[in-house]
Amino acid sequence: MSKKLFIKTWGCQMNVYDSARMADVLAPLGYRPVDEPDGADMVILNTCHIREKASEKVFSELGRMRQLKDVKAEAGDGRMIVAVAGCVAQAEGEEIVARAPFVDMVFGPQTYHTLPEMVAKASRKAGSVLNTDFPVESKFDFLPDESASQGVSAFLAVQEGCDKFCTFCVVPYTRGAEFSRPGTQILAEARRLVAGGTREINLLGQNVNAWHGEGPDGTSWGLGRLVRELAEIDGLERIRYTTSHPRDMEDDLIRAHAEVPQLMPYLHLPVQAGSDRVLAAMNRKHTADDYRRIVERLRAAKPDLALSGDFIVGFPGESDADFAATLRLVTDVGYAQAYSFKYSARPGTPAALEHGQLPEDVKDARLAALQQLLNAQQQAFNQSFVGCTVPVLFDRVGKRAGQLLGKSPYLQSVHADANERLLGRIVAVRIDAAHPNSLAGSVATGEYRSSATGTQPVEATV
Repeated sequence: MSKKLFIKTWGCQMNVYDSARMADVLAPLGYRPVDEPDGADMVILNTCHIREKASEKVFSELGRMRQLKDVKAEAGDGRMIVAVAGCVAQAEGEEIVARAPFVDMVFGPQTYHTLPEMVAKASRKAGSVLNTDFPVESKFDFLPDESASQGVSAFLAVQEGCDKFCTFCVVPYTRGAEFSRPGTQILAEARRLVAGGTREINLLGQNVNAWHGEGPDGTSWGLGRLVRELAEIDGLERIRYTTSHPRDMEDDLIRAHAEVPQLMPYLHLPVQAGSDRVLAAMNRKHTADDYRRIVERLRAAKPDLALSGDFIVGFPGESDADFAATLRLVTDVGYAQAYSFKYSARPGTPAALEHGQLPEDVKDARLAALQQLLNAQQQAFNQSFVGCTVPVLFDRVGKRAGQLLGKSPYLQSVHADANERLLGRIVAVRIDAAHPNSLAGSVATGEYRSSATGTQPVEATV
């Protein structure tokens, strides 16, 4: 008899991947995913510690889950197991247990492969099962094969953890040290995904381009070699990777952007700030000009490469001149998309203890100015596609009847009127309109060719 499993996921793509694998681990116990928590036999909140007020959001959601748990019990419908997973659980597990004693399980991102044992303990005892250790063994060695197709576009975790210790970031404390999965394991998972209908794989890691794993031949591979091997899998049409660190952008990976057609011409390469003084305070261990040179090398290898980035404004001690340097870097590089945030202190991080914390109104003004520039760049990038034909991988149905949604090579969302038989296929789409966050087009015939210079597409024959 199947039991209902509801998982709510916050945060990064790694959390999305982890949630899917939790469902795989629980499937042999009879749990099947559902879309709503009402009446569920188990609820897992898979949390993220990066966003502002992350803990408050978790406790607010737990209040709602407690009500649902009580309703289920009062109706004589059995017990709802409530669990908190992910980075907030790792960082604040004891506080969760103290403030929300009705929570049955609290576990970090490295321990969910032991969910069957945790469920058994939670079913036998009163009080919470707390598991926030960093086990010696890798969770990936104990995960079952995927229990269901992951869809046309799928995530595949290849690397986890971080050794960089940026002063604003909690990831080294919640995800642990950098760990690279063996190449054989990754290739086997990729082949299973493709056999199940996946056409695009996005390789994941907190520092994905720091991946160095043992290949089937016994030698150490870098991410560039892994991309080349993945490209040999018949049926795998597209490869992406995220999130990258400038310090790990190796020559072979840059060459792969030029030499591997399946590697999409889009790269998320966070820089965080354009001021060398702020970058040093963040412990990024690269300068703004180091970043510019990496971008130059990437675009020399792949002229139509589109970049996205991450930016933090209002870091402790950031001056007007420091912020102006960030605006200069954004202007120099040019982004197709970017994520920008006000600095928010994270407990336990060095930057949270720094003097020179900036007032909120200063951070608000700087964020607004930065986002105005970034949004203008994104809109200009999208607008440049109007009248062009691009290959779109349709991966889901749209909100309107007869509409499909998909992704361009540059990770833009594209919607077009199309028959559902085109789901899972890469189709030439003529772009008719550009919106701030998406493109609209119509299915066309013809071929697409990349520009010889810059990031602009070239109109194809239709």
